[in-house]
Amino acid sequence: MSRVGESMDEGRPLLGLRKPASSSSFVARWKKHLVADVDRKWADVVLVLCYFITGLLDSSSISVWGSFVSMQTGNTVYIGLGLAAPSESTRWIKSGVSVLSFCAGSFIFSRFHRFFSPKRRWVLCASFAAQLVFTVSAATIVTVFGTPPAVKEDGSIGWHVLLPIALVAFQSCGQAVTSRALRYNALTSVVLTSIYCDLFSDAELFGLLNTERNRRVGAPLCLLAGAFVGGKFAHSSFGVAGALWAASVLKTVIVMVWLIWPAKHPTVSEESQRGC
Repeated sequence: MSRVGESMDEGRPLLGLRKPASSSSFVARWKKHLVADVDRKWADVVLVLCYFITGLLDSSSISVWGSFVSMQTGNTVYIGLGLAAPSESTRWIKSGVSVLSFCAGSFIFSRFHRFFSPKRRWVLCASFAAQLVFTVSAATIVTVFGTPPAVKEDGSIGWHVLLPIALVAFQSCGQAVTSRALRYNALTSVVLTSIYCDLFSDAELFGLLNTERNRRVGAPLCLLAGAFVGGKFAHSSFGVAGALWAASVLKTVIVMVWLIWPAKHPTVSEESQRGC
């Protein structure tokens, strides 16, 4: 019996090591999944859908605050008009805050992608998670403190307006940086003028199989749909807060999409380099 007991005791530690091995194997697979580069194929669909978010946020913000938070061309024009006649309106101040915040966001998001590898899965998830945090913060401010007049009676602009504008403008550039990271440079989600030009300049505009044409058609249609929904929010009891919360939900969905997006398959040359 003692020999049997000894053999059982000897087997127990070996059996006990199986669970940690399985756990470490799961962690290793998950880590490998997160550090893999995502496949660019069909990733343009996500970027085209980002135009809906742009339309949603810009239409509601321009209706309520009188300033864009994504498309900075209009804001730059407002700044120019404000400098020409600064006492006529304070719109140029809000536009200036938006432009500066967008530029600061572009500086940070681009370096984040560049430092940690642009197409890496966890980098894309982290980028949109950060965008989500900024959007939720702006939505919370507007929900808790309400939507005050864009300009107070004394002519000043409340922080309830400037801070949400800055937060949303800061995060909106994340979508544009992602288009660079995935090498779909035309799908910035903040510019349509060049897309209109490229669309109607396309020699294969009426071709049956024209992926570039399809992207250029989808982008303005998504932005138009988003602008329609954002306008409905702005003129409803939900106001700009409703648009911000809706954008937050969409950002959450995109984070989940990147988590399950197929990984890039290594090329033959990459496989041979690994073998060496």
